[in-house]
Amino acid sequence: MSCSILLSSSPPSRSSDAGRRPVPARAYVGLGANLGDREATLGQAIELLAERPGIEVVAVSSFRETDPVGYLDQPRFLNAAVALDTSLAPQALLGTLLEIERELGRVREGPRYGPRTVDLDLLLMDGLVLDEPGLELPHPRVHERAFALEPLAELDPELVVPGRGTVRQLLLRLQSSP
Repeated sequence: MSCSILLSSSPPSRSSDAGRRPVPARAYVGLGANLGDREATLGQAIELLAERPGIEVVAVSSFRETDPVGYLDQPRFLNAAVALDTSLAPQALLGTLLEIERELGRVREGPRYGPRTVDLDLLLMDGLVLDEPGLELPHPRVHERAFALEPLAELDPELVVPGRGTVRQLLLRLQSSP
């Protein structure tokens, strides 16, 4: 499946409200789904992101079929990534992602890494390194997951995962390991 979109936009408005950053940040979000109409669900997730205050969707990778990781007895996933410009602080952006997941029917039951209607993961944000309750940046497993790195490489192969290297380097390491 190929669905590549590049949107040009102006940066989000600056605000001093709680949960907002004074200067727009570039964030990368991984999207995945393996239940229901996966393509429609990912499209709805992107639309809902674009509608939220303080978020501008600036690029969307193509959608790709991937095998499940961790819990293998489930349907294949459809994965993608989006680049966002946002005035939201990291915790506020994560809250927005979780809210959109709930709106699209995500229920956090069953096995870890199990089937899901939608999964929105905050992967990277402006080179930040954070370790806060409920939020780690960069995403703690982004460097070992091709299903996250491939769409990121499509958006920006020279994007740096802090402490790990560029997306291109990480993907090459994964592809060359047994």
